[in-house]
Amino acid sequence: MQDIAEQLLAWHASGRSFAVATVVGVSGSAPRDPGAALAVDADGEAVGSVSGGCVEGAVYELCRAAIASGEPVLERFGYSDEDAFAVGLTCGGVLDVFVQPVVPGADAGLDAGIAHIAAGTPVALVRVIDGPGGLLGATLAVTASGTVGALSPAPSTVGGLERALVAEARAMLEAGRTGRLVLGLDGRPCDDRRPGTVGCFVESYVPAPRMLVFGAIDFAAAVVRIGRFLGYRVTVCDARPVFATVRRFPEADEVVVDWPHRYLDSQLGRIDGRTVVCVLTHDAKFDIPLLERALRLPVGYVGAMGSRRTHRERAARLREAGLAEAELARLRSPIGLDLGSRTPEETAVSVAAEIIAHRRGGGCLPLSASDGPIHHDGPIQLDGAVHLDGAVHLDGAGSGNDGREAADGPAPRTHAA
Repeated sequence: MQDIAEQLLAWHASGRSFAVATVVGVSGSAPRDPGAALAVDADGEAVGSVSGGCVEGAVYELCRAAIASGEPVLERFGYSDEDAFAVGLTCGGVLDVFVQPVVPGADAGLDAGIAHIAAGTPVALVRVIDGPGGLLGATLAVTASGTVGALSPAPSTVGGLERALVAEARAMLEAGRTGRLVLGLDGRPCDDRRPGTVGCFVESYVPAPRMLVFGAIDFAAAVVRIGRFLGYRVTVCDARPVFATVRRFPEADEVVVDWPHRYLDSQLGRIDGRTVVCVLTHDAKFDIPLLERALRLPVGYVGAMGSRRTHRERAARLREAGLAEAELARLRSPIGLDLGSRTPEETAVSVAAEIIAHRRGGGCLPLSASDGPIHHDGPIQLDGAVHLDGAVHLDGAGSGNDGREAADGPAPRTHAA
């Protein structure tokens, strides 16, 4: 919803009713991740996308119907073997889509959530997508320090559930996670196949992940551009003021003149497991103190440019500095995948490809070379919850630059499955 928040806020501010369709579960070769959204206003204007085109028309009509009826609905879209041209995903995947009508001022949680998202305030938007009719569509906006909204006008009946949802949503917000939660009416974790469960979808909206590019060289400009394209907030840092200029890197979010290791030390409170560090200086006086720190930080990716000889010398120096083999194993050097790249732009593509593969678990092989799943989102264990294809079920229990370097949640209504 984040990519259409500005338009939603404009509709909301004008008092215009609309409906939001959100992908809340995926399985198979589905085109969009959980959280992708399409919205339609009372005049029929549409923004966003839930499927890249496969089922947009059907979801559009569901939104129009929700605006008219005022009732939310959970719908499943999938491929039909009997009729390949039926409304469905011809790629073979399945999408669960929750459609929620919005009347400005009628739901404090949803109102606050939309405002927080548009303002860039970290917030977890919790919506009941399956369960007792009286709770369906109820929304909570959960921030690090507060909560807006309620599940029911009679909070004493669902107080335990609401407290549990707030606690879990806050944990997911801290981790930047989006996915499903399945709880009992008393707030306890339970199997979603049991009767009386409540299915919720939690969308965490956090600041864009950071890409720190060290070394103000020509390759850096290309890496900055592709980093921005991938949605990172990109910083370029170099100790040489003649090279680290806004004119040379107009697409960077910020350009910093400082020694790389000193700048990294100053950012410890602003980096996390989504942060990407690209070291393009290939100069030992910059690289070694920088990498010595970066490889000991809980960042998502650390890559360094240089020839294979440079890499061997760099690794030896880092060992001398006290880094263990496990820490050195985190270093992607030479940086990037072997694409045969030579130009700065081609090299940037190889770097971006490695970052994506590392983050998503890709095998770095042509898709045509195997017949396995296209997507590699495997289960991740976090705080007692099993995350699978974007869902959360609480169970209670080297480059080619020649040396330069879904969840099975509560069953929705099914359409064309």
